[in-house]
Amino acid sequence: MPIPPFVVELRKLVGTHELWLPAVTAVVVHEDRVLLTLRADNGQWAPITGIVDPGEEPGVAARREALEETGVEISVDRLASVSASPQITHANGDLGVYLDVTFACSWLSGEPHAADDENTEVRWWPVDDLPPMSEFLSARIEAALSGEVTPRFAV
Repeated sequence: MPIPPFVVELRKLVGTHELWLPAVTAVVVHEDRVLLTLRADNGQWAPITGIVDPGEEPGVAARREALEETGVEISVDRLASVSASPQITHANGDLGVYLDVTFACSWLSGEPHAADDENTEVRWWPVDDLPPMSEFLSARIEAALSGEVTPRFAV
């Protein structure tokens, strides 16, 4: 689902003005590979990302997004980082900034595939040979792969 219903309702009130929304990133690892999606909206590779529904726990949102976007079941292993995205202008002109909670996750089951219309491709990438992507997404992956016990955040 590209735009959650509650965001559609908010957009009726605020138009394209910037929204501050909670989001999650699931950095899914299996062996020495990271699961990435090729986004339909911008043609860029990215880890699994999504908006947290009202009242939804972030870890639950990460598992839901992984299943919805890639068809895989994951375990949410640890909090890797908390950060704010830069302002994003979506293809339809909507502006957003996302408070992102990034989790280090492990693949449990399922054959990865583009399970919704948000992505055109899903595939495993070797951790030492990831495709180019935005700096803020690369930082999330790096935090998840670091093995650090304490989550990263700016102060």
